[in-house]
Amino acid sequence: MKPQYFSSHYLYSGSWRCPLPKIGLWILLVMLSLCIEGTAAETPEQQKNSHSLQAQTPLNATEEGFAYRLENRKDPFAPFLTPKSTSNTATVDEIVAPRGEFTGMQLFEPGQLNLVALLETNTEKFAMVEDVTGKGYIIHKGTKIGKRGVIKAIIPNKVIIEEVAFTRSGKKIVTETVMVLKKEGEE
Repeated sequence: MKPQYFSSHYLYSGSWRCPLPKIGLWILLVMLSLCIEGTAAETPEQQKNSHSLQAQTPLNATEEGFAYRLENRKDPFAPFLTPKSTSNTATVDEIVAPRGEFTGMQLFEPGQLNLVALLETNTEKFAMVEDVTGKGYIIHKGTKIGKRGVIKAIIPNKVIIEEVAFTRSGKKIVTETVMVLKKEGEE
């Protein structure tokens, strides 16, 4: 004989009976009794107690409903961004960063390099510089170095770098940086 699942015949057949219908009946009776108690009419004493509770309203509640107090609180409807925070605070004398891609010696600022050697041929002068990792580079007059610099001159024991910067107002600022050849053992 095959059992018939989910049928009333299966639940009540044989000597075994399922207790679920009895438990469900008890839950239903308890819920009905709770509902009937909640709908019972209030006695005059209960009505007086409920009126006295209504008289004790919180300080910030009104007859219309809840009232928001602003004391020591921020305005919840104030915008996060204000005109002051979004305004550009750039000054006229601020130096403008150069644009474009930097390659070769433009990736190094003059302060990141050490002058290692000076070379001279019949027609041209060269200098050897070294970065902090020990890698060497050869530079000559006119080589771009750093974001704004150009090798201006190579003289005995020195390399002069001219850096040109512009402000927002268009003013040209020229500074000279000198790299000195250090003697052996000098830091």
